[in-house]
Amino acid sequence: MNSSVALHVLSSYGLEPDDLARLEASATCSFFRQHGGLPPDERLPLTELAAFDMCRRRVALASMAAAEEEALKQRCGGSYKLLLKYLLAGERACDRREKFQVVAGPGFSIAVTSNGEVHTFGHNHSGQLGHGTLSNEEMPRLIRSLQGVRIVQAAAGAERTLLVTDAGRVYQCGKNYFGIPILSNSTFDSIKTPVLLESLKDIFVVQATIGHFLTAILSREGRVYTLSWGVDGRLGHDTDATDRTPRLLSGVLEDKPVVQIAAGNCYLLALAFQPNGMCVYSLGCGLGGKLSHGSTDDEHHPRLIAHFAILNLQPIALSAGSWHAIALGKDGRVCTWGWGYNGCLGHGDEDYQNLPKVVKGLSHVKAVHVAAGLCTTFVITENGDIYSFGRGSDSNLGYPPQYGHRLDQLTPKLVTSLTCAGEKIIRLSATKEHEAAGHTFAMTESGKLYAFGMAIYGQLGIKLLQGQDGTSSPQRVDIDLS
Repeated sequence: MNSSVALHVLSSYGLEPDDLARLEASATCSFFRQHGGLPPDERLPLTELAAFDMCRRRVALASMAAAEEEALKQRCGGSYKLLLKYLLAGERACDRREKFQVVAGPGFSIAVTSNGEVHTFGHNHSGQLGHGTLSNEEMPRLIRSLQGVRIVQAAAGAERTLLVTDAGRVYQCGKNYFGIPILSNSTFDSIKTPVLLESLKDIFVVQATIGHFLTAILSREGRVYTLSWGVDGRLGHDTDATDRTPRLLSGVLEDKPVVQIAAGNCYLLALAFQPNGMCVYSLGCGLGGKLSHGSTDDEHHPRLIAHFAILNLQPIALSAGSWHAIALGKDGRVCTWGWGYNGCLGHGDEDYQNLPKVVKGLSHVKAVHVAAGLCTTFVITENGDIYSFGRGSDSNLGYPPQYGHRLDQLTPKLVTSLTCAGEKIIRLSATKEHEAAGHTFAMTESGKLYAFGMAIYGQLGIKLLQGQDGTSSPQRVDIDLS
């Protein structure tokens, strides 16, 4: 077989890195172990060249200097197959390659379409909607000032918004304090239209996450930076509370490429890549067992959550609520830990868990997506079923009125109201900020959007009857995400 033809086949048909490795190791396929004789290195086997091609198709890597690319490859284990595995893990855990994204923020919402346009709606007290005003919006409204800029990821926090572009730049709007609510609001100006965050101009950002007390960003090299909350070294640095310079997260993660970060109210989780799998690190406030180390102690530097190895569970995605967290395992199992308010851990009680615990009520299904909110948890299974549990007072668990839509649910319960969408739900987003009434979004494969929960500020993006403050039944939002 011609090497060029073989390379085209290998790199064009969506083979996984593990598939390429098996081909290379196969005793009956020595052809794939031979030197390909093709650029960029004629000594590389065809499987490595195929992985190289697939890596270079990623926008983040295409603009990377050769020396930086080589350094990242070495951090991932030394081969292009492992580098590709790292890139794919990040895309899948963070939805960075999804066609669209919707974020249920605290009282407001952000919808990013497949072509990178951004629509916002809901509460706008500090200009977090990015329209140049402080007026609330009851329906999705396009941020016109971003015309010509392609947004690929969004993060929402208390009256603040971060938007990540396909070129790795970050725009901000709303309160300009990067997660330092301990200071007076009058200290900071409201940013009413998105502006570039210049302090990050030298970092190619692929993900941003916002907690109540902290903001963190992830670079394409898998390095984690935190902004604010540095008092007493609570996030690995001892800077003053007013410092808004991005600080590299010190400790063990400096040498481990991270594929996903997730911020809760006062803690941070990081999903780190290893050639033989992935592992989770945590730091911040340990009250309620949120850090999952078997205690309630704080951690000022990243610490490995060792209990996943005991459970024989390999995490592939994380979701952080205000005070509880979820990990999705490669085998489809779901683990929860942290405060158990309103049954949000799904274990049949409200006890806190200081170690990851498998949700037994989901043992009969294989989960493919998880989402944590404000004392709420959502799980999507392989066949498209959706389960939810936790706090029901905001009507945002998806249960219709006749099934106790405002009651807490202590164990996983099937959400039948979303089957009316007529197609598969692929992603969910739930409010996690503890100072806002909760709402939830469900996204379908074709780009339809459904909303339910509280709508005090118009954050659902739908028209309600006079006197209604929300809806427990999912309603179609008039926006095309595709």
